[in-house]
Amino acid sequence: MIIVTGGAGFIGSNLVMALNSKGKTDILLVDDLTDGVKFRNLVDCQVMDYLDKDDFLQFVKQEKNFGEKIEAIFHQGACSTTTEWDGRYMMENNYTYSKELLHYCLKLRIPFIYASSAAVYGTGKNFKETKENETPVNVYGYSKYLFDEYVRRIEINPESQVPKSQVIGLRYFNVYGPREQHKGSMASVAWHLNQQIKATGKVRLFEGSDGYANGEQRRDFIHVDDVVNVNLWMLESGCCGIVNVGTGVSRPFNDVAKAIIAWHGKGDIEYIRFPEHLQGSYQSYTEADINSLREMGYKNDFLSVEDGVKRYLDILNT
Repeated sequence: MIIVTGGAGFIGSNLVMALNSKGKTDILLVDDLTDGVKFRNLVDCQVMDYLDKDDFLQFVKQEKNFGEKIEAIFHQGACSTTTEWDGRYMMENNYTYSKELLHYCLKLRIPFIYASSAAVYGTGKNFKETKENETPVNVYGYSKYLFDEYVRRIEINPESQVPKSQVIGLRYFNVYGPREQHKGSMASVAWHLNQQIKATGKVRLFEGSDGYANGEQRRDFIHVDDVVNVNLWMLESGCCGIVNVGTGVSRPFNDVAKAIIAWHGKGDIEYIRFPEHLQGSYQSYTEADINSLREMGYKNDFLSVEDGVKRYLDILNT
């Protein structure tokens, strides 16, 4: 059995679909369906069972084995709202919850593959997975950073006396693709621009900021299919550590807009004032250093913005 937390969410549901395509249906899906619209991500998925995230946590604390051998836990569940400033809520969901799962997996020697985030780098310009580069600027990024630090301490502490088992943290950069519509304001720029062009014939991007020209702020945009491929490869490889998951190529928002316009065959770009509330806490530039990922042995190519956006819109607009 494989457990996927956040299995009704964006990356989690795509991961479940990929496991299904490999013939895996003995999946325990864990999530919080208070937001009931997320069920739409699951209607074409095959799973063995569902557990609410709070019920699952109680099972973990009681060290239950769920009746079957657990092959791995893909921990994708988290509060991923970067504009959420309730620190107590964020730390409970992203830090404390993750620690409980980590210790459960270490004790039972279950591979533990979890979602970290490029938000740990804050507004820095160096994206190598080292502590000196990690300066989060919001509580979401801090919750991810602190858990990464906790994992590091356990891994390097010779007195921890925990059994060796796989623990790998994947620092996702800007992920886009199918099954993200429930995320609302936190959905990718590709999703938002597609909605805008259908409604108004225009796409809106921020004016220049942090020394960048209009729409030239840059991110490492990665298609969710590539993210899922890395997750599945990690389980097969048995690699441990904390590693970036991006394309290794930074692209301006203008390129995403142009790919959206090209798909629709129409549209213009409109630049809007940079929001005051985002000043000082906005990543104007990200580009994954993927040397560690390559050194682990991951050789697959990544979709370009042009190819990835086309693949996404072919699905989104049908």
